[in-house]
Amino acid sequence: MRDGFESRESWPFECLRCLYVWEADYTVRHLSDDHGNEVDIWLSSGVTVQPPWSGTDCPACGAYHTTSFPAGYLTRHPELMAPPEPRPLADLPVTPVKEIGPVLERAPFSRRLLIAVGVPVMVFVGYEVYQNVLASSVHH
Repeated sequence: MRDGFESRESWPFECLRCLYVWEADYTVRHLSDDHGNEVDIWLSSGVTVQPPWSGTDCPACGAYHTTSFPAGYLTRHPELMAPPEPRPLADLPVTPVKEIGPVLERAPFSRRLLIAVGVPVMVFVGYEVYQNVLASSVHH
């Protein structure tokens, strides 16, 4: 590699899963060789990484469904940045709560889905069995 220079770039991102917005800083080394071939090497905190458009994951939820904004977008729209971290619960004042009775827990989503799909299927199958038994007893 012959010629080259470095530039610093900030890329704003948004997670399409949890809607978290953040900004990542990169150093880009622009290099070219004696034959005129050019290559860009992307660094984040001094470590070589993939370019930001090729699979950035969300630091909040880990999803790879992210999108980027134009450079400088978040400085013009600071309302999109994440709000400050909430205070720990230990710092909040404690107020007594009156007991109102036992708390019912909600069934996990997978069990609710099984019930929501299973009950109509069982009703349909039961009806078909009933029709077949009734129809066979009438014809005999």
